[in-house]
Amino acid sequence: MPDDTDGGIEARVGETLRETDATVAVAESCTGGLIGSLLTDVPGSSDYFDRSVVTYSYDAKRDLLAVDREVLDAAGAVSEPVARQMARGVRDTADTTWGVATTGVAGPSGGTEETPVGTAYVGVAYAAPWGTGDSSTAVERYEFDGDRTTVKREIARQALSDLRDAVQRRA
Repeated sequence: MPDDTDGGIEARVGETLRETDATVAVAESCTGGLIGSLLTDVPGSSDYFDRSVVTYSYDAKRDLLAVDREVLDAAGAVSEPVARQMARGVRDTADTTWGVATTGVAGPSGGTEETPVGTAYVGVAYAAPWGTGDSSTAVERYEFDGDRTTVKREIARQALSDLRDAVQRRA
């Protein structure tokens, strides 16, 4: 679990984004808008936060983020390739420096042996300056324990921690 001292991860992410003059947009599935809510809890977040798009359904992922139908069919919504396309899609449609995406199984049902309840994929996409070829996307798989609310909160905080770490590596 990410450390929440010193004003919470959302405040530290904001400081890091502000220091690097970066912006972020979020595509949320299993977290249902929680990351956007956490980011906007910080005064002055409009300096770096553009939007949070809740794409809970397959159709929303396709319509708002251009996630490929074939990827959804082959891998399912809770998968590395879908998290990757969601992060890139929100970054590019919002024209921000960073895109963050979450997709997972918050529970209490819906899990499988391969993807148990508490499984989440967090994608973080970076938009490098045009022509550099340095844009990138990383996706991590996590498993969290707890009830639905706890799992959603843990995924949201992990996504913010992953974003902060990625921004700091680029700074």
